[in-house]
Amino acid sequence: MTRRNMVTQTSDGHVLLVKKLGGLFAIIIGCLLTAVGVTFESSGTTFVGVLFLVLGAGLLVLKIVRRNEGSSLP
Repeated sequence: MTRRNMVTQTSDGHVLLVKKLGGLFAIIIGCLLTAVGVTFESSGTTFVGVLFLVLGAGLLVLKIVRRNEGSSLP
């Protein structure tokens, strides 16, 4: 039973790492695209940049919520 729990935790850890790195990557790309879009007055590029920012923030929030699921905080 202990081995099964360890495997579950390992696979969850991999998912959390992917969400964290994906979220950070999306935020960085979003910032760059938003800056380029604003600089060159391109509403399409700005919109895509903001979408990447929202996607990255969403992935990080999902990671944090998943990590704190078992927490005993009220």
